[in-house]
Amino acid sequence: MEYLPLFFQLRDRRVLLVGGGKVAVRKARLLTRAGAILTCVCPDIDSELEAMLQRGGGEWRTARYSSSDLEEVTLVVAATPDADVNRQVAEDAGRANIPVNVVDTPELCSFVFPSIVDRSPLVIGITSSARSPVVSRLVRSKIEALIPPAFGRLAEFAGGFRDAVKAAIPTEERRRRFYEKLVHGQVGELVLAGREDDAKVLANELLEASKDVEPVGEVYLIGAGPGDPELLTFKAARLLQEADIVLYDRLVTPEILDMARRDAERIYVGKRRERHAVPQGEINQLLLDLARKGACVARLKGGDPFIFGRGGEEIEKLASHGIPFQVVPGVTAASGCAAYAGIPLTHRDHAQSVRFITGNLKNDRLDLPWAEFTSSQETLVFYMGLQGLETICEQLIGHGRASDTPAALVEQGTTRHQRTLSGTLGTLPGMVKTTEVHAPTLLIIGEVVGLRERLGWFGEATEPGSWPPNAGAEAHPVGWKADV
Repeated sequence: MEYLPLFFQLRDRRVLLVGGGKVAVRKARLLTRAGAILTCVCPDIDSELEAMLQRGGGEWRTARYSSSDLEEVTLVVAATPDADVNRQVAEDAGRANIPVNVVDTPELCSFVFPSIVDRSPLVIGITSSARSPVVSRLVRSKIEALIPPAFGRLAEFAGGFRDAVKAAIPTEERRRRFYEKLVHGQVGELVLAGREDDAKVLANELLEASKDVEPVGEVYLIGAGPGDPELLTFKAARLLQEADIVLYDRLVTPEILDMARRDAERIYVGKRRERHAVPQGEINQLLLDLARKGACVARLKGGDPFIFGRGGEEIEKLASHGIPFQVVPGVTAASGCAAYAGIPLTHRDHAQSVRFITGNLKNDRLDLPWAEFTSSQETLVFYMGLQGLETICEQLIGHGRASDTPAALVEQGTTRHQRTLSGTLGTLPGMVKTTEVHAPTLLIIGEVVGLRERLGWFGEATEPGSWPPNAGAEAHPVGWKADV
């Protein structure tokens, strides 16, 4: 993050605007809407800017810029066509520790103007970190369409209850839950419909009912998918925003964790091979203890919580103590990694079934029913199979699977670091020995792996799951399509 989003309180504060042309006018419109008192320094001035100064009690100094103009100002904007003047303004403001914006010159700025969605008092700022204003405007137009002007009234309405809520509800956590009920429920709908009087009556009833009610905790068991944050479900994203505490494991990417509420407590409970940050039994107890205290807890797990995720053990503990919970399925690693690597897990001509198997060693052994894995019409997917790869391949060959059976190891699937090593049962272990491979990995074995090359997946693309096999191809989330 190159810029920290901040909102300046500029009402009745003096802002220096150096320049008086059309560019300065655009900045002046925003500054005066925020209540700033402008001091404009320039030899000549646009008529619209002059009128704004007169209406807002601002000042026009018909002179060239001087460092003395910085006295007693809160903010500085340089908008002249003279690069030397703009640079001087930036240097002087920097020495005086005054925030400065030089229009269209991001390297001289200590802050930038975002694209703004104004639903006052609700204000949304969007920035591309001065890279592409066009993209910022595109995002703004999408948000404008999603958020009607009535959301400003809703923010104003909720703000009117601040003092009453603070006096009636003692803890911050319970106050937040009250406000969530207020804006998400019938009260919010009434405000958005323009029926504020009816909404006020209902809101007061809700506040009275919330005074002495202890909150009931709940656990959200959320599948975070194999890595790509865009594979998270809408429900998972919504519940992450509601959680007070997030327990997350090693396979949850930072981008997905960032989708939680900023003020939510984060607790790492990840596991590595032979090294658990928190043993599973303690995780189960922690979920129970936190929920008993009234917290909404998100248990964020890589992949799907019920496929080698031990989610069943966690909800069994919660159910036995009467703790409410929700389970949100996630895209399991087998489905996500195979799709992004261009490998269909089933195919009419090659595989009529797929089997998910844990490849995790126990006491340095893999005790699996190898004789059941011999069908050439079945795809085998081994989770956590990197360490036991050589044993897996040897056992499958020893029990009758052909040594030239296609096999692939997908490394860090669905992320930008995805890489796929393709070979056979006979060659893949040797390939891995000469290649540095980083967990997590997924091992896929079966005739369907051979389709990867036939479909055009000769390597990994910039975007995982995409591979245009020729220069004129158009990239797609999965696969490719040539120009037509």
